[in-house]
Amino acid sequence: MKIIVCIKQVPDTKGGVKFKPDGTLDRGAMLSIMNPDDKAGLEAALTLKDKYGAEVTVLSMGLPKAEDVLREALAMGADKAILVTDRVLGGADTWATSTTIAGAIRNLDYDLIITGRQAIDGDTAQVGPQISEHLNIPVISYAQKIEIDGDYVIVERQFDDRYHVLKAKMPCLVTALSELNKPRYMTPGGIFDAYDAEITQWGRADLKDVDDSNLGLSGSPTKIAKASDKVRKGAGEKVVLDTEESVKYIMQKLTEKHII
Repeated sequence: MKIIVCIKQVPDTKGGVKFKPDGTLDRGAMLSIMNPDDKAGLEAALTLKDKYGAEVTVLSMGLPKAEDVLREALAMGADKAILVTDRVLGGADTWATSTTIAGAIRNLDYDLIITGRQAIDGDTAQVGPQISEHLNIPVISYAQKIEIDGDYVIVERQFDDRYHVLKAKMPCLVTALSELNKPRYMTPGGIFDAYDAEITQWGRADLKDVDDSNLGLSGSPTKIAKASDKVRKGAGEKVVLDTEESVKYIMQKLTEKHII
């Protein structure tokens, strides 16, 4: 069995968020980590590898420094790593990103594709399902448990206060929740091997069956009108009243705003 795991290097929001003048994130100026949902998807793939002997390939689209999360994935136990990086791919929204990743995946053999449910820098949960649409394969999202049964994948899909059990024939794409598992740590030997390993780099010329009009910032139908790192709140209203009057004042305000 061959599994592709799509992982993304995302800003570590604890270190602050920076924007370019065009409103897109200045990823080169921020500390970065592996997206948590993607790491859970990677752990799911490695668990399947341990159980069934699968080959796990990690694939990421991003700046050259995204090699860091790919090497982290190799140190955790992934077998191969591919970085899709090219200036013409920069500024991509979910549509352009999914188009690019699908174009890269068309060069590979696979039975199962695993992505995170969503990335913490966008929170759209769109890229995984869009990749499946581009590749014309079934998708099961919000996975909290993944099992394999012959040519089929069986997934517990989170749904409100319960879950669905869905079964799909492979090839199939599954999007993973961060609650799916607890990702393993890198091993010392894995770290040494990961930094000796060769990471395959692909650019625009390596993408299969994609059109330039659907790539990068110019191929992104989503446009950012305004971006900021914080939403500043007003000073608010301050009043000094005794206890009885304070209660009346609060009740009046709650009534005015139709809260009660």
